[in-house]
Amino acid sequence: MTHVAVVGAGVMGCAAAWALHEGGADVTVYEQFDLDNTRGSSHGRSRIFRLAYPDPAWIRFAQEAYAGWNDLDPTLLELYGLVELAPEPSLTSARALDECGIAYTLPTEIEGVAVPSGWTAVQVGDAGIVLADRARRAFLDGIEVEANTRVESLDDVDADAVVVTAGAWVGRLVDDIDVRVTRETVAYFRSDGPPLPSVVDIGAGGGHDMYALHDPLHGLKAGAHHAGPESDPDEPAEPDPAIVERIAAWVAARFPGVDPDPVEADTCVYTTTPDHDFVLERRGRVVVGSACSGHGFKFAPAVGRRIAALALQ
Repeated sequence: MTHVAVVGAGVMGCAAAWALHEGGADVTVYEQFDLDNTRGSSHGRSRIFRLAYPDPAWIRFAQEAYAGWNDLDPTLLELYGLVELAPEPSLTSARALDECGIAYTLPTEIEGVAVPSGWTAVQVGDAGIVLADRARRAFLDGIEVEANTRVESLDDVDADAVVVTAGAWVGRLVDDIDVRVTRETVAYFRSDGPPLPSVVDIGAGGGHDMYALHDPLHGLKAGAHHAGPESDPDEPAEPDPAIVERIAAWVAARFPGVDPDPVEADTCVYTTTPDHDFVLERRGRVVVGSACSGHGFKFAPAVGRRIAALALQ
């Protein structure tokens, strides 16, 4: 039996461990902090799940992940739909959705969401949230985990293959990984009505500038995408008040039924490559499964299976 060590128990490490166990490997996961720590990128109650991407390759990747979530536990997905908002139609995912045969509508009015005048809205039903903390735990069911165990060098790890899913710490374990680490701010808002669809505002440059999704506790979670400063992941920091203010102003404009005064704010780290793609490669006995570039959580089951295939080849 192949013994595989997984370094890092964020969502990608957990998913890799699940897929490796599924493939018959003997797996040990090493996590430098507690399993439910808030230092990395995977903590929290919810993350966006969506199929809508402007590139058909990402849509197909998301479909692969959708099947994986259903294999793991379909109750981890709560599908309230997703709305893309863009100042012009060419910036939306509509063309890629057409190519992949994904159904969508072009509503002019959406209950609970204010569509800016002259903007295009694309609404997709197969979208919503992943219950993030529950998902990480589900992946680790039956897996040996060594928490509060920091790996300083991969040479010290006794295993046939070593999977590095260390997120913001990947550059300290693997050479020649070109990533930028930033600390991002999210805020939570009280919404007492039924769950709202996830919303993504697409800026004039085609990037996802602002986003919101259902939060099981308060009702709404929102953030500014790739807005945070470069950061040392070993140095905890508080949410950025200026970004919280920016998020609150956007929530007030987009969600007329939501209290625009934030009830909570939090941070997480993004580990981003120059092209916002993921790093999935094998180097000798080492398999690198980072970084997620701020949009990886939804892909975790598919990424985990791809990592497992690399580790067991």
